Amino acid sequence: MAAQFGRLRKGAVNTTVAAVVVAALAASQAPGVTTDDAGRKVTTGTQPSPDTPAENSATGNSPYYTDLPPLKSPNPSPTTGTPVTQGTSEAGIPATVLDAYKKAANALQESKPGCNLPWELLAAIGKVESGQARGGRVDANGNTLSKILGPQLNGNGFASISDTDGGAYDGDSSYDRAVGPMQFIPSTWEWAGRDGNGDGKKDPNNVYDAALAAGHYLCRFGWDLSTKGDLDSAILSYNNSQDYLNLVLRWLEYYRKGTHEIPDGTGTLPSDRSDDTAGASPTPTTPGSPATPTTPSSPSTPKPGGGDGGSTSPKPTPPPSTTPPATPTPTPTDTVHHLEDAGTAKLSAMAGDAFTEKITARAETKAGKAVPKVRIRFAIIGATDAAFSTGEKYATVLTNSIGEAVAPALKAGENTGEFVVRTTVVGRTVSGLDYTATVTERAADTLARTGEDALTCTPGGEFADQVEVKATYKGAVADKVAATATLIKSADDATENDKGPYFKDADGKPVRTLTGLTTDAKGLLKLPKLYADDTTGTFLLRINTAGGATLTVELKVAAADTSPSPTPSEPASGTDSASPSPGA
Repeated sequence: MAAQFGRLRKGAVNTTVAAVVVAALAASQAPGVTTDDAGRKVTTGTQPSPDTPAENSATGNSPYYTDLPPLKSPNPSPTTGTPVTQGTSEAGIPATVLDAYKKAANALQESKPGCNLPWELLAAIGKVESGQARGGRVDANGNTLSKILGPQLNGNGFASISDTDGGAYDGDSSYDRAVGPMQFIPSTWEWAGRDGNGDGKKDPNNVYDAALAAGHYLCRFGWDLSTKGDLDSAILSYNNSQDYLNLVLRWLEYYRKGTHEIPDGTGTLPSDRSDDTAGASPTPTTPGSPATPTTPSSPSTPKPGGGDGGSTSPKPTPPPSTTPPATPTPTPTDTVHHLEDAGTAKLSAMAGDAFTEKITARAETKAGKAVPKVRIRFAIIGATDAAFSTGEKYATVLTNSIGEAVAPALKAGENTGEFVVRTTVVGRTVSGLDYTATVTERAADTLARTGEDALTCTPGGEFADQVEVKATYKGAVADKVAATATLIKSADDATENDKGPYFKDADGKPVRTLTGLTTDAKGLLKLPKLYADDTTGTFLLRINTAGGATLTVELKVAAADTSPSPTPSEPASGTDSASPSPGA
């Protein structure tokens, strides 16, 4: 069915049949996909700019399979063990490939639940990119039985993307090629690659690794794939083509209606590709060697004779003239000579906070002219848990009209110290820029008690109220800030007191210094109960935090007042009464 529709699309039908086909396809359009007055598929929603460079996509806008899904899904779907027929093979997904899609979607549901990535979307892209890894020709670990490589992206009918990996992934040291079942170009795989099967490697030729990488790629930028606009944007970022978007949406809708598992290696191989006219082969390819030119044979010498009674030697036919290939027009990337910092301020943030400054780099020619539409890659280097606001360690940004690329905001993790953000040009070997970023410990600049009651206790007793304080930094809640509490000798002597109030350790023994304290998410710190020994007097508790905030709390230990309450005085004996005597 898919192959037949592919041939119909090529025009080998009459007008009446074509009209029937267009009507049938329109009836099975995915949501949001419509046809215009000419029967072309169109869609709406947020999309990348039409002039987005090919290298700014997962596949480099490489060719893809254009076979359409069947008009109907099997109903009911075949059960496991059902003999594979043309119909069930066309609708089914090879077992290992299907498992990879579902595991990747489950992993994204945990790490990026707001993305709402359906596994059917990975299946749709996998179908269009590689025909589900060539019909499921993978081993039990998910490795493709042979490498799946796209054509050389040399500008001859395709985008021109010079080699970025030294042939490490695609075996081509001249130009990049899309690699693996999800067809990543090497420069994208370098930052998007993932280990999906837990073998410690990130291999674009492994369907588990490739599926997980595709999921993360589609979920970047905080996209919510349950919304039409974000779904379209994510698909177009994979391959910036309106036809590609429409086709993926068709397969997505088809798989959502129901599909089933089939044995590995029994899937239907696609037959039609978007680059059919360019002579691409649908079979696995490896970089070829240029053909050895054929040496022309010497012309034979004719025998004597001829109409004029003499011998003539015909002039050798000159070889056909060949026009030297035109020098390809340099891409913007080819003109980049160096990167310059574009006014990035000092990069410093407290643990857990976002950096207020962003890294801005400018691509320039040798003459210092800005170069727009160049991909700049930002990579976080070093032992740090800091990340970009996207949650990733890498980010690729296109330079704007003045040649500047602004990296996503950095967010500090909990590890303090320095790390480096390295800035390079994708597809061009030029010196990059290193930016040093510093993460400082969480701090507070103010401490205050949350209560106002006096803290008192009798000798040998316990304080009724626990000390609770709130930490802030520049007026905002200071959470997870380290603190220390010490019962000190005096306001001028911060050494630990050896008498008076105390805390208890786990064994019930007195301690007068507590370390390792931390404020909670609301900036609150509640100290353990305080106890008093037999010493009376006024004592001081000092609380210090990272950042310099200090608070001194007064504690009083005094004996209970046991004197009786005064009673009204009796008149002294023999004292005249104030009342008049009777009979007076």
